[in-house]
Amino acid sequence: MSTLALSARDSSTMLRRNLLHARRYPSLTLNLLLTPIMLLLLFVYIFGDALGAGLGGGRSDYIAYIVPGLLLMTVGSTVIGTAVSVSNDMTEGIIARFRTMAIHRGSVLGGHVVGSVLQSVLSVVLVGAVGVAIGFRSADATVLEWLAAFGLLVLFALALTWIAVGMGLVSPNAEAASNNAMPLILLPLLSSAFVPIDAMPGWFQPIAEYQPFTPAIETLRGLLLGSSIGHNGWLAVAWCVGLAILGYFWSTSTFNRDEN
Repeated sequence: MSTLALSARDSSTMLRRNLLHARRYPSLTLNLLLTPIMLLLLFVYIFGDALGAGLGGGRSDYIAYIVPGLLLMTVGSTVIGTAVSVSNDMTEGIIARFRTMAIHRGSVLGGHVVGSVLQSVLSVVLVGAVGVAIGFRSADATVLEWLAAFGLLVLFALALTWIAVGMGLVSPNAEAASNNAMPLILLPLLSSAFVPIDAMPGWFQPIAEYQPFTPAIETLRGLLLGSSIGHNGWLAVAWCVGLAILGYFWSTSTFNRDEN
């Protein structure tokens, strides 16, 4: 069997293992998924009228504004579970056992990454369904724009997953992994997810603008609502590709170093 076939076979086995773990222990995934849903309901039904008026409309306008940001926040929230899962594998000794077996080295991390991306996509679908249930509509988006939006979400999930894997590998325990990955939830709160950057204090605007979530949110918002994307499209892709490459080399080098 070729190296590629062995890698695909072993990665598939590790993927099934990680999905079984997620099914048997759903509490972590559910807790992380509830965060964006609760924020969506809170901001729409408590602050929606006031914030919508600031956008020159009402609650329905604010629903359209906030949902794209919450979808990307869902990705950041979901991959925290990946950091915890990787840290558990490293500290509980299962990785040491895998290293004594005739399995492809990259399949261990590959299974975590693919499983996390699938869980992120499922979580985004669930949060999106809640958004549609409370009034979000994307009537102006074409089929091509929907496909581009889906591709951006998958690419963003892949990038953040590799970063989360690296965080899990360098964490001494699951609690530390969860704390190390917390910026993946905090950064969306400091972006344009909830209010436009122009409405923020001048000293804070660079913090909100020059980070990965803001261009991705603006791109997704433009694709789903038919608004202008401007330079945010290539910035979002550049952030995703850069973070994915950084996370990949960080994770694989850390994993290989621990093996030695």
